[in-house]
Amino acid sequence: LSLLPVAERSTDTADSWRFANSDLIPATGIMVFAFMCHHNTFLVYQSMREATMERWEKVTHISIGFAWTVAALFGIAGYSTFRALSQGDLLENYCWDDDLMNFSRVLFSISILLTFPIECFVSREIVRALVHRFVLKEPISEFTQDKDPSLEKGAEIDEYSKAITLAIVFSAFIISPMTDCLGSVLELNGLLAAIPLAYILPGLAYIQMEPHALFSREKLPALGLVVFGAVVTILGAAVLLPGLMGDDCRSDIVMGYCRQEFQNATTTTQVVLN
Repeated sequence: LSLLPVAERSTDTADSWRFANSDLIPATGIMVFAFMCHHNTFLVYQSMREATMERWEKVTHISIGFAWTVAALFGIAGYSTFRALSQGDLLENYCWDDDLMNFSRVLFSISILLTFPIECFVSREIVRALVHRFVLKEPISEFTQDKDPSLEKGAEIDEYSKAITLAIVFSAFIISPMTDCLGSVLELNGLLAAIPLAYILPGLAYIQMEPHALFSREKLPALGLVVFGAVVTILGAAVLLPGLMGDDCRSDIVMGYCRQEFQNATTTTQVVLN
């Protein structure tokens, strides 16, 4: 795919370089979702050798910094290319006859396949803990404490693990084909899951544990975090949900410049053949 058609695709409009539009709040959900790793914190920390707060801070700062750099580069490059035509899923801006982007789609699919087991593992551990707590009436502290694997019978736990894993995988497999709008799914996931995990729940936990008054100087930052998360979640859902009910939530829309390029290529071929 030549560079000239790419440059011609995105003509400047009045909204091309506007800092924020009406979808700013739902887009916040995507940004928060991109950096959501709170649910992996304890599992990652327990997997570290010689885990200390200094090593933990070093690992988290390097990993989050690297992720931010990659996300910023892709976001800036994508928006600079397509501007007002940018889609929620940047790959949707590229035509399906673009071999390089088709290869990128394959790599993206592989990365999702490799990421899903990590998220499934976290979900399985949470469900197992809840099963032992509310079904088997065993305290979670006794279930989650470190144990010697060689002393464990393992048969009963393994059966639970298999059943829970299959339930999670098949649930995701059944639900995921219900929509093909990746951008809206990421926004909704960020609003309803990532923002509460990143802002609301940590703030509430700090407010509960801190002995000072609710509106004291020590609790005001946490209170502001909770209010910000709640406002973004409510407003974002109010803006996003009506759009999910319409026909705009599609990922198979062919961009106008792709159709134009296809028509031009077809016309050129016919001229050559004639």
